[in-house]
Amino acid sequence: MGPLEGIRVLDLTNVLAGPFCCHQLAHFGAEVIKVEARGRGDLARDLGADPELNARLMGTSFLAQNAGKKSVTLNLKHADGKALLKRMVEGADVLVENFRPGVMDRLGLGWEVLRVVNPKLVYCAISGFGQDGPWRDRPAYDQIIQGLSGVMSITGDSNSAPLRVGYPIADTIGGLTAAFAVAAALNGKARTGGSFIDVSMLESVLATMGWVVSNWLIAGMLPAANGNENVTASPSATFQTGAGLLNISANKQEQWEILCTYLGLPKLPARPEYRTRDDRIANRLALKAELEAVLITQPAGAWADQLNDIGVPAGAVLSVPEILAHPQIAGRDFLATFADAPGVGRDLRVARTGVKLDGEAPSVSDPPPLLGQHNREIYGALGLSAAEIERLEAGGVI
Repeated sequence: MGPLEGIRVLDLTNVLAGPFCCHQLAHFGAEVIKVEARGRGDLARDLGADPELNARLMGTSFLAQNAGKKSVTLNLKHADGKALLKRMVEGADVLVENFRPGVMDRLGLGWEVLRVVNPKLVYCAISGFGQDGPWRDRPAYDQIIQGLSGVMSITGDSNSAPLRVGYPIADTIGGLTAAFAVAAALNGKARTGGSFIDVSMLESVLATMGWVVSNWLIAGMLPAANGNENVTASPSATFQTGAGLLNISANKQEQWEILCTYLGLPKLPARPEYRTRDDRIANRLALKAELEAVLITQPAGAWADQLNDIGVPAGAVLSVPEILAHPQIAGRDFLATFADAPGVGRDLRVARTGVKLDGEAPSVSDPPPLLGQHNREIYGALGLSAAEIERLEAGGVI
């Protein structure tokens, strides 16, 4: 049993931040019912690199974070649809939505309404900027948040910054923040009743930028884009080798000295320009050239093995396919496989959560659902007869 076993979550979200939040909750044991728009479903259903899957409304972007969920369709603009959602809320513990602020209120399904339906409901609203403030009503996409948060301003180097991080970091951080907040609220629900959680993607990202933010707030240091160079230590950067790039983080004095000895450069630590951490930071580019003169004699993978063996942290720069195939990932049950997944037509491999509980990777038993796959199961459990379900289908409600 997962720690959230017995918790029912209504997932009204689209694309990434909200679905990623509920992805975490599902893997920790919650029953997640994905409430999707009739006809098209989650907007991510037709997003991804495989056009054929997009056409089936099983796009790779959807498949990535919806395993283990159940899918029902519902028209929230229809009076019967609103009534049906309220019946579902009566038996739910959590509702997660990532509409723009005010949308659920205009539908007559906002927090103030639903808290009356279920006083113990944990209601989580994920938005770009939060439920108040001058940007409250602005649309927010990952790249918009990356730019506004300062992330782009410090990504890349002096020639390439500002630069977008290569995956939707703001959406993902927003989803993780929401999942953490939901879990915390569920822990306190017995004492406090229901909760309204207001997750701002912008603030979620800023909260993870602690060192960058505090260097400015406390030390007055303007954050800058330093590329692959670690501004807090040297040698701590990416180095060219005989084949591929190598990250070395010799942040401690003893690591620096061990590195020099191993590379056959035992006199470097005594030279005035490299004697202290601050000296090495000030002369890091000259130091990099001296180290690379030796590092180009072997490939990055070989150096990584050797340096880690002597206590100097190092790692080759790998591609996504390379790291996913590595025994470090393949041997820890990080990837799940669903044989002949419905709507996909072949075996499906997706990522889990990156966590182990008591030695086991949290998992779900079912692949991502077809649109409306569980209409009869979920609505039937609410007491609707087969005839009523058919009437709602014919009437454009589900």
